[in-house]
Amino acid sequence: MEWFGIPQIVRNDVHIMDMNLLSFPQATGAIWQLGLKRVDNKVIKYTLVCGLDYRFLTKEIATYLRGSRFYDIRIAWDWWYADQFRLKKAIRLLESAGFKPKDLQVFMICNWEVPYSECIRKLDLTKYWNIQVVDCYFDGQTAPDIEPIGWTKDEIVDFRAKVRKHNQLVNFHIDPELKESHDTPNDNPQS
Repeated sequence: MEWFGIPQIVRNDVHIMDMNLLSFPQATGAIWQLGLKRVDNKVIKYTLVCGLDYRFLTKEIATYLRGSRFYDIRIAWDWWYADQFRLKKAIRLLESAGFKPKDLQVFMICNWEVPYSECIRKLDLTKYWNIQVVDCYFDGQTAPDIEPIGWTKDEIVDFRAKVRKHNQLVNFHIDPELKESHDTPNDNPQS
């Protein structure tokens, strides 16, 4: 891996594409330096398109992310359900820096070495954390052209639907696709 440094920034909303920014020793200083940058004397907001590697996340980095105006923080959960303790620790670090659950997302790789059943367990757990999930498909594939690699086509379709429903429930705290019925038995005081 090679560190390329910080390029000239010309916009106030920057999306950083690095696959594992925190794996570089320069990352902490770079995040801090990004917070000092301005474009036309206006602050810049940053987001990481790929998930942060929780193994490298520290309290200092979490604080710098917040102070440097990073938003929609994604935490990569590429591997196993048993990693939940380490992932939850990373979430707590980010929350202690001032991020709210609505500012956080779990970036979950799908259709890969981790089986569908394991990703379903991870998705269920994120409901209790009240955190959205970003389902990312192996090898850069995007819907509707996802070719089965580690999962079946039905598992891919089902997981995408479950993630969509999960994120609706996290965002709205109610199922927005369910239409309210005025004819439910409990609504009629005459019964």
